[in-house]
Order: sequence, then structure tokens, then C-alpha cells
Amino acid sequence: MLQVKLTGTLQSAVDDEAEVEIDAATIRELLTRLVERYPRMSKHLDEGIAVSINGEIYRDNWGTQIPDDAEVFLMPRIPGG
Repeated sequence: MLQVKLTGTLQSAVDDEAEVEIDAATIRELLTRLVERYPRMSKHLDEGIAVSINGEIYRDNWGTQIPDDAEVFLMPRIPGG
């Protein structure tokens, strides 16, 4: 199981929790399971999120494998350039 930390407005989609436990092998699987468990997360995914795995940020490569002991953060994307 992964310990997934959520920042900012994403916490409102998971009952104001700062961290959730999810069983997932890839970013895509992680996001799918989050939406299954917390349907309000779907809105945030549509608006855009970034996933940090061990300090490296992924914005679109949802097929990326997540190591079992990884530090995982989800955060809303920040618009702008």
C-alpha cells in the first residue's frame, strides 16, 4: 500500500485528510483508485494535478511505475508559465 500525501485543495476531495493509503502500481492505477474511493477527486483530475514520486514530478506520464516504498505527493497544477 502506498501512503499518498495530498496538498492544497485536493484534501477537500478526500474528507480533508492530508494522507490516504492506496494500493496501486502505476500513477494511472493510483488516480483510478482514488476516484473510485473518492468520486469528488474526479473534478480535481479534470482541472489538472501533478504527482511527485520521490521528489520527481510527473504531469502526464501516467504509466510510470511507483516503487513500493516511494514517497508520493499529489498536488494541484499551478497555472502559468
